[in-house]
Amino acid sequence: MEILYVNSKEEGSQKGYEMIREALDNGAKVFGLATGSTPERLYEKLTESDVDFSDAISVNLDEYVGLPGTHEQSYRYFMEQKLFNQKPFKESHLPDGMNEEQAEIERYEAVLSKYPVDIQILGIGHNGHIAFNEPGTALDSHTHKVALTQSTINANKRFFEKESDVPGYAYTMGLASIMKAKKILLLAFGEDKAEAIKDLVTAIEPTEDIPSTVLVNHPDVTIIVDQAAASLIK
Repeated sequence: MEILYVNSKEEGSQKGYEMIREALDNGAKVFGLATGSTPERLYEKLTESDVDFSDAISVNLDEYVGLPGTHEQSYRYFMEQKLFNQKPFKESHLPDGMNEEQAEIERYEAVLSKYPVDIQILGIGHNGHIAFNEPGTALDSHTHKVALTQSTINANKRFFEKESDVPGYAYTMGLASIMKAKKILLLAFGEDKAEAIKDLVTAIEPTEDIPSTVLVNHPDVTIIVDQAAASLIK
């Protein structure tokens, strides 16, 4: 596990951009993508560049259950606005929030089996969740439907008119699904991520109580943190 310390989200996003670009230049074909505010500047840097994903595949971590891809708060819509419309991939895959549970799990697992991820971008939640794998998620989990915790709903409600509009469930890649990526790039910025980063980088063994700790068993993880997010580990 390599930790890169940066002075700001801007610098960290630039480092992330350089790593994605290097992976593409070195033959990476399948890119695992995350949504949310953490990778947003990284995606801006990709759209501002001359990088070409037209021969590449993207697979996303998760999607809200019950939101169609055209909904402004769906993760498909987010990805289209932030990246895909400007830098289209040959194919872009996300979970389908409108599909029936078992059918969607089987469908998305087939996608992940067909397209093994070369490099996976991750953020991290305040409670150590990665994707929507909340505390208590089995370390050997694959794609599944998850009930979102109140803390995750609280973190997401700023994007909706009212809290009751926030979906209570999501489809997500499981922890074992994420671990299949050849390389993992985790970004964390801001003081509110400091506790989660400390728990991750000081972990000796994975624990279901802190889902991100599954990464201690991955052979190639890079964590990019700004000073605020790293404040409890220095």
